[in-house]
Amino acid sequence: MSTFEDQLLEKGLITTARLRQANSDARKSRSALADVLLRQKLVPEEDVLQVFAETQGIAYIELRERDIPKDVIDRLSAKFAAHYQIVPVGFQGGSLTVAVCNPLDMSVVEDIQTATGFSVERVLACRDDVQEALRRYYGVGADTVERILAESGATDADVDVQEESHDLELVAEDTSVVRLVNQLLHEAIANRATDIHFEVYRDGLVLRRRVDGILFDTAVPQNIRLLYPSIVSRIKLMSGLNIVERRMPQDGRARVTIGDAQFDLRVSIVPSIHGEDIVIRILPAAMIFDLPQLGYGEAHIKELRTLIDVPHGIIFVTGPTGSGKSTTLYACLSELNTRERKIITIEDPVEYELRGITQTQINPKVGLTFAHALRSMLRHDPDVMLVGEVRDRETAEIAIQTAMTGHLVLSSLHTNDAAGGAARLIDMGIDPYLITSTVRAFIAQRLVRLNCEKCKEPYERDGQTLYRGAGCRTCHQSGFRGRMAICEFLPLTPPVREMILAKQSAKDIRERADTLGLRTMAEDGWEKVALGMTTAEEVLRVTSA
Repeated sequence: MSTFEDQLLEKGLITTARLRQANSDARKSRSALADVLLRQKLVPEEDVLQVFAETQGIAYIELRERDIPKDVIDRLSAKFAAHYQIVPVGFQGGSLTVAVCNPLDMSVVEDIQTATGFSVERVLACRDDVQEALRRYYGVGADTVERILAESGATDADVDVQEESHDLELVAEDTSVVRLVNQLLHEAIANRATDIHFEVYRDGLVLRRRVDGILFDTAVPQNIRLLYPSIVSRIKLMSGLNIVERRMPQDGRARVTIGDAQFDLRVSIVPSIHGEDIVIRILPAAMIFDLPQLGYGEAHIKELRTLIDVPHGIIFVTGPTGSGKSTTLYACLSELNTRERKIITIEDPVEYELRGITQTQINPKVGLTFAHALRSMLRHDPDVMLVGEVRDRETAEIAIQTAMTGHLVLSSLHTNDAAGGAARLIDMGIDPYLITSTVRAFIAQRLVRLNCEKCKEPYERDGQTLYRGAGCRTCHQSGFRGRMAICEFLPLTPPVREMILAKQSAKDIRERADTLGLRTMAEDGWEKVALGMTTAEEVLRVTSA
């Protein structure tokens, strides 16, 4: 039978020279060759484990493709499984089969046998797969939850008692609760989540995360409900909120560091009939805003740069919540942000901090509305102003007056398409003449998910080769990773101005724009489908075309 080293060479996984060096390093560090290969990443982990399994007569499994029954998972506690980084995958005749990622650690087998009384059989699986399975079957933070409950002796009967019987501030500062909240945040950020939703019901807690614009359920241990009051209190402390206030909504913010990166957390807490629901928005503290990264094509980028180079007028970016309007506006500000320009923003809330720009957050409680702030900021001699959103007639009128006095104004509107922008302003009571005199363009956009580059594969549809993600570790089996914008531009050309002055409908303006060569969002999306960047289903989902 071939040795481990022979198999590595025969399969072309490593050169003789590198193998010789790895053996030398193993001797110097008194480590096993497999450990050195994995630590130095000389051979992919999957290949090392497969070759090791073949030469040692044990099995290697693709853990992500397995559905493990609950009664098998229940044979091993979350605390034990997480500590040893193992997952139970089978149980038969008093023998427990566990997936391990460290093929050389035989003490795991001995400890399991001692703790459970079962005989143990090992199979090998990749470390990432083991960790993903731990999260999927036990839930995020399950080992920490088990440890806290074991130390406190809490049971299901304590759910309604804990909130009243403990000093919540002390509980929230408990190291174990801090660790649990950190685990939940770290896991969400590692999975590129933009929002975390904690939803409490009579029968338990539901945790959901928004990734690439879509909400996904996140597995959490069922008994985490016992600790939820402490979790809420910890999050309140982090974000500077009133820890004893449970009847009124509260909004706060915090900054956390994960590795070398910092993230801003926007926390919103609202009372529900079974407790308090929490939504945490996750924003990178340092973010680079770049027009090409938005997904705009070269023609659209050129057109947008032409628009913002003119020192006066209004540019509106339209679309529903979550369509990337703010990101586009920030990218425009980044291009305009030079020492020669004074830039002021009025936002609700301030999404990202930009150096060199004066940013103001509105506060309706003290009377600081968009309109009030806009009036005051004009006295600061700005060249460019960003108004986070035009929501009412007063704000729209002041923004238009600002543009008429020689300022460039960037803002957003909630409309379905670019042609609906003018109709929305007219509905607010704005004179069509003022719209045609100041607005330079309406830009509508949506965000589509991108095919995962690691698992993208071709398929035939209507005689055309298209692409879609098959699902892999990189994209967490979704087939998508990342998002980009699809958009349409409606510049106010003379024909469009005439229709606005005549107060024609958004439908009529859109049809006229089509005859003038307007490239719609759907058409922009289909081009990205043809390029293999996204799927037809994604374009249909966001455009309803």
